[in-house]
Formats: sequence, structure tokens, C-alpha cells
Amino acid sequence: MIDDYRKYKFSAISIKKEIASRFRRFSKEISKSNTEALESMLNFFEMNDLSPEDNLGVKSERTNKRINAVIAILKNIEKHQTKPTTVMLQSLFEETIKVEKEEETEILDFGTPKLITENEELVYYKQKYDQINEQHFCLRNEITGFLNKVKIEKRAFGKNYLLLNLSIKDFEKFRKKNDV
Repeated sequence: MIDDYRKYKFSAISIKKEIASRFRRFSKEISKSNTEALESMLNFFEMNDLSPEDNLGVKSERTNKRINAVIAILKNIEKHQTKPTTVMLQSLFEETIKVEKEEETEILDFGTPKLITENEELVYYKQKYDQINEQHFCLRNEITGFLNKVKIEKRAFGKNYLLLNLSIKDFEKFRKKNDV
């Protein structure tokens, strides 16, 4: 660091003693040396296009322009992004409310029930029972026939396996017939 200071030539500036002590305190807070603090301050003023005489309050025309620009950006975001999204969401909610109200008001009419006697009811259930028994008997016969065509093949080495002695056409017929 000492070598860095030897490279530069220094110059003295006459300022009031109170201001100099205030500046030294300030430079200790923000940087390592008085030169770096002063350079940072000058860079700040140059980069932000400010002058020490500028008033940074709301009364400044430059600040007002910046505030107005931020307000315009926020209004633009609200106009083109927030409001359309809100409108879309509201329309979706309104549509679901309409559908729910329609479902609530819709009365399901199953017609008037047909009255039947006990005998008719017994005949109906007897017919259904007979149909199911017949289906069960047919399926049982088919499966028994299918299982009769299965033979156990014994091997000298390895596990035994089952052999189905059935043509491919007959197997496909059985499969299609019993698909659910």
C-alpha cells in the first residue's frame, strides 16, 4: 500500500478545519483513505448526473421525471398484465358459479315408476337367476374342456411345465368368447 502511494503525487487543498475532520470521519466509514472517499463521491455525482447543489427532494424536476417514469411503468404493468389476468380469473369464477346454480336448479325426472305385482317380481328374478345359472354352466363346461387339454410335461433337468394341446384358432375363439 505504501508503494502505491509513492507512485502518485499528492496535492494539498485548503479547507476549514471542522470540514476536514468531518470529511476524515466520513472517509473512515466508507473507505480506506481520504483519496478513495473523495473519488467515490465524485464518481457518484458523475454517474447519477447530479450536482451538489441539486435538491433531491420531490421538488426537483429531474426527480419528478423519474418518479413519473416509475408511475408510468407501474400503470403500464397494471393495464397490460394485472387487469387482464384479473378479468380472466373473474370470468372463470363467474362461469363456475353459473354452472353450479344451473346444476342446483336442474331437477332430475326419472319418470313415474311402473308398479308391478309380487308375482311379476318373482318371475323377473327367477328368469335372471336361470340366465345366470345357464351362463355359469356353459362357462364351467368350457373351462373343464380347456383344462382337459392341458398336460404336464416332465423334464429330466429343470422344472416341469404345462403343455396346452390346442390349435391357435381354437385358443383365439376361446379367448374372444370369454373376453369381458
